[in-house]
Amino acid sequence: MSIKVLVVDDHLLSRKGIVSILSTHPMFDIAGEATDGQEALEKARILMPDIILMDINMPGIDGLEATRLIKEEMPYVKIVILSVSDDVQDFFEAIKKGAQGYLLKNMEPEYWIDYIISIVQGEAPISRALATKILQEFSIPRANMLSNKVSERELEVLQLVSQGMSNKEIGEKLCISESTVKNHLRNIMDKLHLQNRMQLIAFAYKNGLISF
Repeated sequence: MSIKVLVVDDHLLSRKGIVSILSTHPMFDIAGEATDGQEALEKARILMPDIILMDINMPGIDGLEATRLIKEEMPYVKIVILSVSDDVQDFFEAIKKGAQGYLLKNMEPEYWIDYIISIVQGEAPISRALATKILQEFSIPRANMLSNKVSERELEVLQLVSQGMSNKEIGEKLCISESTVKNHLRNIMDKLHLQNRMQLIAFAYKNGLISF
């Protein structure tokens, strides 16, 4: 399996650094590079990448607006926002624009590889560090009305997903299969009318579905 990647960052050293990290893994095919949101949109139309790594702060059309525009035209593309900030509001704004992931630039290179592969596989939308930050920001009581929509087991799965665990890790933690974890997540998203893991986690934190 080859993953076509478009890297978008206005800083040359940062962009080349990302390309260098991904080039060490045979699964990644660097389809192209862009220096701003407008160029990202144009390159995406031509290259049709599987995933776009999008810097959040760029001149002109920034990463968040570029994400919105690209997702409108190419909903299939997975977009991961890149940022030096662990600001929770930036994370939620990225979700609103349609991003599937949010990656902090100060993470270890090994983590980047695992994280991006997990995004392609539909897992791990946030890092554990960012999950901790969100927990600190949204330490509110569980909302009984909403929690009644999901089972206790589903709440356990949701809790672990919100800690940044992958489906495999959740399965090992709860002694259930990875496919069972996936089914639980599908059920939760159907019940709450959500489309992906990013939306699910944001919804859970904002509505107090996560226990502390």
